[in-house]
Amino acid sequence: MPRRQEQEDARPEVTEVAPNILRMELPIRLPGLGHVNCFAILDENGATVVDPGLPGPYTWRALQDRLRKAGVAIKHVHTVFVSHSHPDHFGGAARLAKEAGAEIIAHRSFSFGPPAPAHEHTEASVDDLAVQAEDAGRAEDAGQAEEAAEEAERSERSLAPFENRKTVWGGERPRPPFFTRLKWIAMRYLGGKIIPTITHPVEHGDVLELAGREWFVLHTPGHTGDHVCLHDPENGIFLAGDHVLPTITPHISGLTSSADPLASFFYSLDRVAEIPEVKLVLPAHGHPFEDLPGRCAAIKRHHDERLDKIGSISKGFGRPATVEEFSRKLFKPRSWGSMAESETYAHLEHLRIAGRAERRIEMEGTYRYEAG
Repeated sequence: MPRRQEQEDARPEVTEVAPNILRMELPIRLPGLGHVNCFAILDENGATVVDPGLPGPYTWRALQDRLRKAGVAIKHVHTVFVSHSHPDHFGGAARLAKEAGAEIIAHRSFSFGPPAPAHEHTEASVDDLAVQAEDAGRAEDAGQAEEAAEEAERSERSLAPFENRKTVWGGERPRPPFFTRLKWIAMRYLGGKIIPTITHPVEHGDVLELAGREWFVLHTPGHTGDHVCLHDPENGIFLAGDHVLPTITPHISGLTSSADPLASFFYSLDRVAEIPEVKLVLPAHGHPFEDLPGRCAAIKRHHDERLDKIGSISKGFGRPATVEEFSRKLFKPRSWGSMAESETYAHLEHLRIAGRAERRIEMEGTYRYEAG
């Protein structure tokens, strides 16, 4: 199977995707992804940078390289916009604030790390992760990677988010990807300095003036609770973050503060699909595209098919079944595990809340579901 757009490695070229809006691909090492699109919105005072990649020197050097090609000095980055609280989107924000004095804009509920609910910090859905084989070569030095993994294993035991390994449904709590675990460890030793201070919190309906354009803020929960998109109605441009990606489906976790994250995601998809006259969608991964309503419909269709499949699986069981049992029928063996269970749980709870499934809680706390 050919690689999905979102899995393509970052290219060093800087491209102008709209007047005074540059696409800069930054390298990332996350399952299912090969780059993050960092956009520079240029004006007479410098630039607003959108989603400046992972923390660390590797991404920082790439960002400097791209900005240099665009003719923008780091000191002229006056604003950073962060679409949501995953490290591949906010990682460079704190350093830009420190070195350029940049203002940082994000949703007012932006949160990363303890004591927030256990985010998995995973971008792609389990299905999309499965089509990408594990690539050991992504670690620059396999020996160092193994040593770092062992250190991560030792160090993360003391980190609060992972002390309780059980989920509400009775399974194992999903573990963040390897490099994200390393970020947690780095945060502990760096005193949390990779976490940006949001100097300009926004919420749905706010209007930002960036590069002489009016951008409307849309709160789009689902992938995360603090996800926001930007819409420039005059020029028909939509900055989508991870909310709407061109060829993969963002991961919807069952471990969030939302009772029904899938319902939140559906509502957010419907809301952006109704925006009139969007001519260009700029996603955080993959290539720019044009058909926003069509892509929103395709993503919803994917989840609707999964919900229907759960109903068929339940009939096959003929009895209430655990989240793990549903997960192992819903996904192929290569995808089995806590992440698949988390997505399965999100779908089962959506069906339960909609009155299409029943839940039974066993004495030991294990959830069992029966879907109609």
